[in-house]
Amino acid sequence: MEACLKQVMDAVDIETFFSCADEEEGRSLALALLEHFGLKDTDIVFVEHAGTGARVRARAYLHRAGDEYGWLKGGN
Repeated sequence: MEACLKQVMDAVDIETFFSCADEEEGRSLALALLEHFGLKDTDIVFVEHAGTGARVRARAYLHRAGDEYGWLKGGN
């Protein structure tokens, strides 16, 4: 997984549907999932509660503008 993450230019988005009570619980679950994957700089891009849960798109930034980009160093 480490080699794959070095090739990411900016961020990783994960979208899923959580079984949950409301948008806030869906948001918390998504952030906990990204933390479980070891991703630190995270944000919620989209959340919408519908019926039995919430559709959530979460983003983990691996590189922000001006960072030292792993993919520029060449090689894997």
